[in-house]
This record gives sequence, C-alpha cells and structure tokens, in this order.
Amino acid sequence: MTFDAIGIAGTGLTVHRKWLDALSDNIANINTAVAPDDTAFRERYVRVTTSDLSPGAYVAGVSLGSAEGRLVQEPDNPLADENGNVRYPDIDLADQMAQLILAQRGYEANAGVVDRARNTYEAALQIGHGR
Repeated sequence: MTFDAIGIAGTGLTVHRKWLDALSDNIANINTAVAPDDTAFRERYVRVTTSDLSPGAYVAGVSLGSAEGRLVQEPDNPLADENGNVRYPDIDLADQMAQLILAQRGYEANAGVVDRARNTYEAALQIGHGR
C-alpha cells in the first residue's frame, strides 16, 4: 500500500513538473516578438492520461496553441513591417499565473504524499529493530 502511494504520487510529481515547465515556457515567451509574417510563439498545453496497466497519471504529450498570435503596432521595433506591426503570442499572463499556482500546489501535494509514505515505511522498518 505504501509503495502504491509513492508510485502514484510519483506520477503526479512528473505530471505537475511537466506542467510547470510548460507554464514557465509560456510566461518566458509572452513578450517574444517576431516579424508579422512569422508564426508567434505557441502556448504549450500538457496533455495527461491514465493507464489501465498501472495507477497514476501520465503525460500524454504537449499540445501547442495558435501560431497566429496578435499583431501589435510598434513602428520602432526592428522586426516591424512597413505598417509598423509585429506579432506577439496570444498568451494571457493572468491565466498563466493562476495555472502556475495550481501546478505548484499540485506538485507540493504529491511531494507531501511521497514524504509521508516514506516516513510510514521507515517507521514500519523500525518496528523490528526496537527489540
């Protein structure tokens, strides 16, 4: 039972770490400008699945958001076209920060489960050593 808890929480740690990585990429590239005829940075979304073979959650892959982005008038930007436009990703910072908090708390919860399960296992091992 303890090993199951560690294994399941371990899969949760992996999923939340990948989610945190994707969110970090999104936030880091929120102000990445490109020429209007280029594709904007594409927001990363982590896809998660379960398995019939083993308990837990697993990363199924990463989906990408729209490459269209949004055009912004910045005539002084060296990437601007003849109309003064540059393309930015269409990523909502407030949404990314809210998701970042959720992913962080999920990671912390799974880490807590691993820690408590490990402590339980160590306590069980000490029962035989006390005699």
